[in-house]
Amino acid sequence: MFLKFKNHIKKILILPFFISVIGCQLQDPNNNHGIIFLENRSDKLVINSTNKNDVLKIIGQPHSKSIKDENEWIYIERTLTKGEYLKLGKNVLKTNNVLILNFDKYGVLKSKEILDKNDKRKIEFTKKTTKNELSQKSFVERFLSSVKSKMYKK
Repeated sequence: MFLKFKNHIKKILILPFFISVIGCQLQDPNNNHGIIFLENRSDKLVINSTNKNDVLKIIGQPHSKSIKDENEWIYIERTLTKGEYLKLGKNVLKTNNVLILNFDKYGVLKSKEILDKNDKRKIEFTKKTTKNELSQKSFVERFLSSVKSKMYKK
């Protein structure tokens, strides 16, 4: 009788463990920024048919508008996830999409362009640099900072 009772206690103690393990979902820990599923939402936008009010209902307010043109709206989607064990759990860029919408003067969608992380790698930047003469230190400042560093070394 005692042996049967002992077997039932083991089963009763193991049962909550299995229930908790089954309830856990193995999902990637994602860190989202911007509009989630931007590509799916952009598919709902029809060129020469959708206007600014429709875009606001479907996607929402734009993250930024172009400096030169008020009729160019920019939306961003960025998703970070944890890396593999070999990368020691560093954040890895999963998706990085940018949606650029252009409207005409009547507010009707003229063009849409979606850029993913592979498209952004193809963008070339200039190698030219600009010298900032305002942030350069004067002779007196450099002299005093060297004296200060020598003073605090001891």
